Amino acid sequence: MYRMAMMALVTEDKGLNKDRCIRLALVHDMAECIVGDIAPADNIPKEEKHRREETAMQQLTQLLSEDLGKEIYELWDEYENQSTAEAKFVKQLDQCEMILQAYEYEELENTPGRLQDFFDSTAGKFVHPEILQLVSLINTERKKRIAATSHPPS
Repeated sequence: MYRMAMMALVTEDKGLNKDRCIRLALVHDMAECIVGDIAPADNIPKEEKHRREETAMQQLTQLLSEDLGKEIYELWDEYENQSTAEAKFVKQLDQCEMILQAYEYEELENTPGRLQDFFDSTAGKFVHPEILQLVSLINTERKKRIAATSHPPS
């Protein structure tokens, strides 16, 4: 969430409300502190995942003042429903951050290409020019690492 908020902070897209993007990035995964990070591999239907996360968000926001709880819940709901340009941008940031993290794990473990499934799951989902540029850089560097491992220099 923090890295996504920083990515939102440095966007140069004047068409987006940067403050709102940062807030969305900080709030979008709050429910995971209760329900955990439910991944597709967990085979939990989308509707059930949403129900669990909504219940968690209701629990969390009830701990806050009425106004603040309402604001945070509405930000989460905006992200979940992808109802604004900012929510759509932050969703792409989330997916970009996921593959960036996968790339970092491959680097750390010296296993280029091992986490291909994460990259495959985001194929064709990026449309924002800044995110497309970053994803292109990640993919270029990753392909170099994979090629270097497949064909070590003589």
